[in-house]
Amino acid sequence: MTEQIPGSGSHAAPRTPADRALAQAVDATGTYHGEDDPRSLGDIASDLLSDASTLIRQEVDLAKAELQQSATRAGKGAGLMGGAGVAGGFALLFASLAAWWGIAVLIGTVDSPALGWSGLIIAVVYAIVALVLLSMGKGEFKRVKGLPRTAETVSKIPNAATGNEEKNRWPATRTTSVATSSAPAPT
Repeated sequence: MTEQIPGSGSHAAPRTPADRALAQAVDATGTYHGEDDPRSLGDIASDLLSDASTLIRQEVDLAKAELQQSATRAGKGAGLMGGAGVAGGFALLFASLAAWWGIAVLIGTVDSPALGWSGLIIAVVYAIVALVLLSMGKGEFKRVKGLPRTAETVSKIPNAATGNEEKNRWPATRTTSVATSSAPAPT
């Protein structure tokens, strides 16, 4: 018995289960006789759009939930950092007062501490620290580049919108000047 391809016009029995299923669905003339979907094409398209809309809505809801959780954690972290800053400020204040009195006693005497001079010394130390931090901060600001990639891609939009995408290629295409001959033009 020879093997025949289902739907080829022969009534030979198909060999594999997949071929048998195809032979049941497609007759010798090539007509499909499988299960008919009672829905119209419009209903199927409507269901597809509804499912896609539901999927997108669920993805947006998931993103909102993740963002809310991240924002909550960031808020807690910022609050804790603020609290640490306040506590650090008080620690610096009391350490400064202790240094002020300690230096005053070292410069003067226990009975007559030199509070003015020790205050001036502490102020000079803080001024030096402030100048160093200011210099470092200015250096960091000079390093800020903004959004260079975004600016580059946004600058390409007008060319793309007008159909001049070739102007957006990187590196930019260079035009070479054509050398002109100094010979007189033919008459």
